[in-house]
Amino acid sequence: MAAIRPTTAIDVERKTLARDLLAEVSRVDRELAEHLERTGHAIEASGTTVIGLYGVGSIVAAYLIGYSGDIRRFPSAGHYARYNATAPIEASSGPVIRHRLNPRGNRQLNHAIHMIAVTQIRHDTAGRGYYLRKQAEGHSRKEAMRALKRRISDAVYRQLVIDSRR
Repeated sequence: MAAIRPTTAIDVERKTLARDLLAEVSRVDRELAEHLERTGHAIEASGTTVIGLYGVGSIVAAYLIGYSGDIRRFPSAGHYARYNATAPIEASSGPVIRHRLNPRGNRQLNHAIHMIAVTQIRHDTAGRGYYLRKQAEGHSRKEAMRALKRRISDAVYRQLVIDSRR
């Protein structure tokens, strides 16, 4: 910015607006870094074991813990999957048996689980192996993703139950 020498009034205003925008972006970056640090400390202080799942960082862990609430209100992993919309809805027609996305449930929690699934698929993990195995069985990418998300939901449920017993 220092090397730019405006020659007209319009150029002066553009440089001023650019400087203001750059200052705002820098401020937001600092606030984001502070927020991430505070969230990391809070998750560490909570002693949760959900952070041990591959693909779960401090922000996703905060989503999982915050949106799940008291895990003891869910009697089983199936109930929890229904709440976070990873329990598929049957959409069969005649002899074709298939399942589709559940549009209900807590969408923010579902998004957190989706982010875990995407991370696991991108890296060489057991989740990726499961996803590829489902595709090899003839499932579409979406069906394989739904199956992986349900499996992750069950793992999250187990970890949250373990945390609640401590």
